[in-house]
Amino acid sequence: MGIGDFYAADGLGDFRAAEAVGDHMPGASVAFPVVERFVSLNGEGLCAGRPAAFVRFRGCNLDCSYCDTRWANDSDARAQELRLWDVVDWVRDTGLSCVTLTGGEPLLQAGLRELVLALLRVGSPKPLRVEVETNGSVSVQDLRAARITARQEQLPGRLVLTIDCKTPSSGNPMGDDMMQQNFRSFEGGDSVKFVVGSREDLEFMERVAGKWRLWDRCAVLVSPVWGKIEPAEIAEFLVDRKLDRARLQLQLHKIIWPGVEKGV
Repeated sequence: MGIGDFYAADGLGDFRAAEAVGDHMPGASVAFPVVERFVSLNGEGLCAGRPAAFVRFRGCNLDCSYCDTRWANDSDARAQELRLWDVVDWVRDTGLSCVTLTGGEPLLQAGLRELVLALLRVGSPKPLRVEVETNGSVSVQDLRAARITARQEQLPGRLVLTIDCKTPSSGNPMGDDMMQQNFRSFEGGDSVKFVVGSREDLEFMERVAGKWRLWDRCAVLVSPVWGKIEPAEIAEFLVDRKLDRARLQLQLHKIIWPGVEKGV
């Protein structure tokens, strides 16, 4: 029995019915440590400015110098243990089509592929755009496999990836092997994000985007480390280098709700 057996063929079945069948569905017995779930405006990415449902998981394998969710990375951070159908039901109840799975590092969660597929199966009240935000240090092959399954089964939802390519100032340089493995999974609706805090970071962004042909594979987003570099300096760099396929992004939630770390 697969995940799809718990849904009506038209995608309008109630996922709460899955609870009645216990742990037989793939991933149903997995408990996801969720440190927060909330509805807010998408502060960055290709859906910046749109209302979205956010699910933030506990734990991260990196410790970036500019991390603004470090509180969620600790192994002892307070979290709710939610099962797959708990997450899906909550997302459906928000009534929103944009959902972001973030962290921490969501790809560290066992059962993430099954959760993503369950969300992609939702057809009511509306199909979902499921965005997974990853720090780029973990393989995205499970998500690549989920995409293949979604296409084969013609699921109503859509999976998009936002991969953070760590710049020198992050303190966590990425190796070429992981870059190559993850970047080749990009599709047109995906994005790579460079968080920059210096001229060196900007030059790194330009070099990596050119080397891996990211301009042709996905959207290239450039965001400032708050307090380390002025947006005007980034803008001048992009204009001077004629990088007209890069997008400068400012984190809207930090502008709208300055100093607020949670729930935005």
